[in-house]
Parts: sequence; structure tokens; C-alpha cells
Amino acid sequence: MILYPAIDLKDGQCVRLLRGEMEAATVFNDDPAAQAKAFEAAGCEWIHLVDLNGAFAGAPVNAAAVEAILAAIDVPAQLGGGIRDMATIESWLAKGLARVILGTVAVENPDLVREAARAFPGQVAVGIDARGGKVATKGWAEETDVEVTDLARSFEDAGVAAIIYTDIMRDGAMQGPNIEATAALAKAVSIPVIASGGVSSLDDLRALKSCGAPLNGAISGRALYDGAIDLKEALSVMKG
Repeated sequence: MILYPAIDLKDGQCVRLLRGEMEAATVFNDDPAAQAKAFEAAGCEWIHLVDLNGAFAGAPVNAAAVEAILAAIDVPAQLGGGIRDMATIESWLAKGLARVILGTVAVENPDLVREAARAFPGQVAVGIDARGGKVATKGWAEETDVEVTDLARSFEDAGVAAIIYTDIMRDGAMQGPNIEATAALAKAVSIPVIASGGVSSLDDLRALKSCGAPLNGAISGRALYDGAIDLKEALSVMKG
């Protein structure tokens, strides 16, 4: 399993939110590129980036910070937040992103996901953010009636590289991930699933590894910044 350290970008800084609330942001580093380099130096094989402002604005906002990160690291990076048209997808991949994450458009314009996955094999992931089993969009601000599993299954034949599944109520709350729901989703689809939201201890990582479903990896943010998870230990747990 891959450990994806998260760099959430708000106003050019590296922050973490509590349950998706922009007002509940804690700044952990005002130099995101240096943070990304530190993760790479520690042995991380991927970096997970989120343009928080972009998720609300519907267009890239923290492009300068993302570009600085891409220039600073050699490992692949994936980015979500505000990527809602083909031109933006093409632009980010041309700038060196390994993978774009499509969230809101996966609900509102699934044909774009299919078109992008065809055009850029292995470089398009779907971000499914859920509250109570239902998908939320637009930076988690809007609820839908769409069931998580239904949305995931609708992309089974699309060539999507991965599904990033986030339980919003667990995100940044340090209460552990929703292992049951994550495992159920991974068993329901053949697309690789990455767990996100609430990963706050080495035991959480061990539980995800032994959940009985073939997860691709797990994303962790706040727990890495405030020391609840030791990064070197976490990497060895994931590789073990």
C-alpha cells in the first residue's frame, strides 16, 4: 500500500481543515514546496495535493504553489480541487502532474471523466467525497442524492486510475478512517481505491491494510504534521 502525504493548499499555504470547513483551517507550513521536499526526502513515493480554494472557486487558485511543488520534487504528485474542464486537465498534466483528481465533475459531468481517462490513460482519478454514504460536491459544500457505490461503479469501464474515497465527517478530526465503508467500496469495484479522511495513527494504517479489501493506499495529512503519525514508521507499516 502507498502512503500519500497530503498537502492541502489555501491562499498559497499548506493547511488542514476540520471536516472541510474553510474557516477551521490550521496553517502547518507557509512553504508548500519545502514541505513536499521533506516528504520526498523521508521516503514518500507520491504526494497528494489539494487546491482548497480551487474546489470552491471551480478553477485553479493555488497554481503557483502547485508549480513550485512540481519543480521541487521528483516523485509523482496528484492534484484535486477546481479541475472541471478538459483544458485545465491538459494544462496540469503538461506541467508535470502525474494524476489529476476529478471530484465535482464526476457527478455533474461524468462524460468529461470518461473523455479525460481515454485521452490520458492512468492519469485521471475520481475523488468521491461522502457524508453519510452520499456524495458531496463543490468543496463539500453541496450534498447530492448520489450513492457512493453507484457513482464508483458507473466508472468501472472508463479506465479511471484510482478512486480517492473521503469520509468528510472523519477528515481532519483525528478519529480514524471509515474502514468499513472504504473496504465495502473497494470490494464493490475493480478500480483501485485510496482511503482518505481521518487516518490519524499507525493503527489506522494497519487496520486499512488488514481490512480484507485490496486498497491501493491511504492519504494522511494532519496526523503527519502534528506528529500523531511518525512518517518513517508509517512508511514501513505500509510496505510491510
